[in-house]
Amino acid sequence: MKHEISVERAGPAGAAMAEAVQTCVHCGFCLPACPTYQVMGQEMDTPRGRILLMKDVLEGSLPLSEALPHTDRCLGCLACETACPSGVKYRELISPFREWTAERRERSAADRVRRWVLLRTLPYPQRFRAAARLGIMSRPLHAVVPRAFRPMLDLLPAALPPSGRLAPLYPALGKRRGRVALLAGCAQQVLAPGINEATIAVLTAAGVEVVVPREQGCCGALAWHVGAGQEARAAARRNLRAFPQDVDAIVTNAAGCGSGLHEYPLMLKGCAEEEEAKAFAHRVEDVSVYLDRIGLPELPAVKSPLRIAYHDACHLSHAQGVRGAPRRLLGQIPGVTVCEVADGDICCGSAGTYNIDQPETARELGRRKAEAILATGASRVALGNIGCLTQIQSHLRGLPGAPVVSHTMEILALAMKGLLERD
Repeated sequence: MKHEISVERAGPAGAAMAEAVQTCVHCGFCLPACPTYQVMGQEMDTPRGRILLMKDVLEGSLPLSEALPHTDRCLGCLACETACPSGVKYRELISPFREWTAERRERSAADRVRRWVLLRTLPYPQRFRAAARLGIMSRPLHAVVPRAFRPMLDLLPAALPPSGRLAPLYPALGKRRGRVALLAGCAQQVLAPGINEATIAVLTAAGVEVVVPREQGCCGALAWHVGAGQEARAAARRNLRAFPQDVDAIVTNAAGCGSGLHEYPLMLKGCAEEEEAKAFAHRVEDVSVYLDRIGLPELPAVKSPLRIAYHDACHLSHAQGVRGAPRRLLGQIPGVTVCEVADGDICCGSAGTYNIDQPETARELGRRKAEAILATGASRVALGNIGCLTQIQSHLRGLPGAPVVSHTMEILALAMKGLLERD
């Protein structure tokens, strides 16, 4: 039966949304891959179920209010795309649908305030730093803080690391083998500035000149994934102007940001910049992919054998298809064994702001991920996304035998200096 989704009703992304709906054959391969189905066990909390709900809403045969509880619970992890034998482009349905619903739904006062706070602070490092400091100071008042805001406090570290200002240019060490532009990220600059420092150290040691464009801003992924399309497109346009053409690649070290940059053509669908966005997205690479291609310098052996568990960030493995490169890079450290995490394809529960918007489900996914990591017996965990790092650290905190959680680039930077140890 032909689906009758009105392209005009759905907006610029309507054709892509209709195609995603039509491609789904309801086979059910996505069910075991879906984190919310694993937690809730309900058909409507699966990609297949949500596709039917979104189809009915867009056709006008189902009230939006009946679909929203289930579409809101979607992490957007895209594990369903990896599992789907029919090639359903779920990402081209869920985010545009959320934008379409944004002005058609009713939100509680707490939800509106929380959404406003997130969209006005997280994408702006200086604002986020001030908000995070205030949150850390408010911890003793946790019991009287409104319930909607407590997950934000729970995810904050005990203290913020010192802020570091990135230079606009970092020369390659030795003979120059490449030149890249680095997306610095937003929350990452506040919560873990050492990730950018380590990334630059590894790239320059590999003979790569690193440009950090001054005019860059948030990638827009956070806004895009919660349906704030106007803010997402503004962020995309800013970065289209900010990044230079004379580089081999635009490299990212946060899976969510990299996925967001790759989605610029969808964000700007039907806009004057659509073709420019396609060319831009084609130049984007995760830093692990770039380094895997050009090669690392020889790394010194660790002092004693070391087991490192590698965690697949969803927006690296599912959204960008990057799985082998980080493992190969870590495997080049003599004395290191890279081990797998059970159910590694299942989301940790971070998913942008999901662990703030849907804390109960995120908490259960985080607990399961922490248990799976502990079962590896590894003394370190490597990953490629600041959201995953924050989520996993919060669930490992205080557990006996908990491993150190680090970005892949931080581990490589330590290895280059001969400082990589068990803890």
